Amino acid sequence: MFSVFSNFTLDGISLGMLLLICVGIFLGAFMDAIAGGGGIITVPTYLIGLGDLPVYYALGTNKLSSGVGTIFSTARYIRQGYVDWGLFAPAVALALVGSAGGTWLQHHTPDTILKYLLLVILPIMAIITLRTRQWPDEPGELNPTVRRIVVMAAALVLGAYDGYYGPGTGTLLMITLVRLARLDTRHAAGGVKIINLASNWGSLFTALQAGYLLIGVGLVSAVASILGHYLGAGLAIKNGSKIVRPTVIIVLILLTVKVGSELLFPQFWG
Repeated sequence: MFSVFSNFTLDGISLGMLLLICVGIFLGAFMDAIAGGGGIITVPTYLIGLGDLPVYYALGTNKLSSGVGTIFSTARYIRQGYVDWGLFAPAVALALVGSAGGTWLQHHTPDTILKYLLLVILPIMAIITLRTRQWPDEPGELNPTVRRIVVMAAALVLGAYDGYYGPGTGTLLMITLVRLARLDTRHAAGGVKIINLASNWGSLFTALQAGYLLIGVGLVSAVASILGHYLGAGLAIKNGSKIVRPTVIIVLILLTVKVGSELLFPQFWG
């Protein structure tokens, strides 16, 4: 029986490596449900786990597991009443358009320019987050039309970023919705989940059409993603800004390190 398991492979991936992938996907999904940025963990996990396959397979398979997992964290926010459908329904469509376009662009252009731009933007966002001692538990005053425009623009632009590069999308959305759209932490997190869900699936369909996807590995690791998203969302709903703010700071630091290492050591990232 042990020899059967030792010889088991799925999409060419051994059982041992598949289990390691699932551990990484769970950790990334848990973080993603709280404050976004799970791709910082899940994308490198797939890059290591999938070996010599082109990087596009890691990105595409990541969209499958994260897309399925995000359904469950989104459902928890919806059930608790933290998704304002009137505000976020149009943003879902824009996130789909943006992510599909971003994924198409990813397959046709290098991402070096975007990484250099991120190295400038991310430290600024980290400073803003550190200077903001309290993340609001109540929404701020803002003209409803202005708030709607901010949410729609964020969904389109960051949906495109999600399809093109990915890691940190939820965190960047979270900061935008709290700082610019003046939403409270829990409703901002609910909005992030619904937008991120749309961008994940838009990007997933584009990756599937291009053939850059290991369906078996993605579905198995999606189970770990579901568990991580469900537990992480429950923790964020219960604790609000107390856990979201420090998690956002951690994500921004990790993302800055990731982008910098990709530029300095591109051979490691494929």
